[in-house]
Amino acid sequence: MASPLKLVLLARDQTVRIQSVCQVLLAFLKEQPDTQVLASSVIEEYDPARFEPDVIAVVGGDGAILRACRQLGRRQTPILGVNMGRLGFLADLTPEQFRDEYPRVCSGKFETAEHLMFECSHETAAGETEVFLGLNEAAISAEPALQMIEIGLKIDGEPVTTYSCDGLILSTPVGSTAHSLSAGGPAIRQDLPVFVVTPICPHTLTNRPLIDHADRTYELTLPGAGTGVVLVVDGQIRRNFGAGDRVTIRKADVTFKLIKMHGHSYYKVLHDKLGWRGQPSYGDD
Repeated sequence: MASPLKLVLLARDQTVRIQSVCQVLLAFLKEQPDTQVLASSVIEEYDPARFEPDVIAVVGGDGAILRACRQLGRRQTPILGVNMGRLGFLADLTPEQFRDEYPRVCSGKFETAEHLMFECSHETAAGETEVFLGLNEAAISAEPALQMIEIGLKIDGEPVTTYSCDGLILSTPVGSTAHSLSAGGPAIRQDLPVFVVTPICPHTLTNRPLIDHADRTYELTLPGAGTGVVLVVDGQIRRNFGAGDRVTIRKADVTFKLIKMHGHSYYKVLHDKLGWRGQPSYGDD
C-alpha cells in the first residue's frame, strides 16, 4: 500500500473569507484516506523546520504564495495554489477545482515545475549587509512622485549603463508578469534561466528592457544622492536605499517548486488571465 500524501494547508490570513474556505478544504482533506494533514495555519505561523510535507497547499493569491515561498526559505517544498485573489498566475485553482483535481494530486498526476529564485544582498554605505531570498523581483524606486533618480547597473562587474528613471526592476521569469510587465517589460516563459532588467519611465527612450542569463551577477548602485529611494523585494520587503549603497543579485541555490495540473499551461494562463484571445468580437458589422 502506498504511503499517504503528507500535506500542509496554509492560509493567507485570518480573515473570515479566507478562513471559511480553509475550513471547508481542511474538512475535505481529512476525509481523504490517502492524505495525512501535518499542519494547518496562516503562513507566518508555519515553521518549516518542524515538518516534511510532500505538498503545501496555499489558500490566497499570488502574494500569499510569495509569502509562503519566503517563509519556507531554504526548505522549498512543492506548492499548490488555491486562488482567492485576482489574477492568480501562480495560484490558478479555485477551491472547487482544487477538490476536483485532488485525486490526481494524490496519484501523482501533475508536474512540479522548478523556477528560478534569486538572492539579493543589500550592502549599505555604512557596511551593514542584509541578504534576502526572492522569487518575483527586486526593485529600486523613488518614493516621492515625479522624482527621477540615477541607477547604475553592472553585470559580472562590467558597467552596462546608468539609468535616469523613476526606478529599476530586476525580475525573474515568474516575476516578469508582475511589476515588470506593468512597466513595459516582456512576458517571459517561466522555465527560462534569465533575468530581465526593466527601467520604469526611463528618461532615455533607447533604454529598453534587457534580458540576460541568470548565471550572471547583477549589481545596482545609486551614484548620486537621493532622498526617499527604497529597495523593495517581492513587493513585501522594503529597505531605504541611499547613495553609496549597493545591491547584488544572483541566482539562488534553491528553486521555487510549483505544482501545475495538466491542462494549466503557461500560455493558457496568459490566455485566461491577460485576455490573450485575439481581437474582441463585436458581432456583425
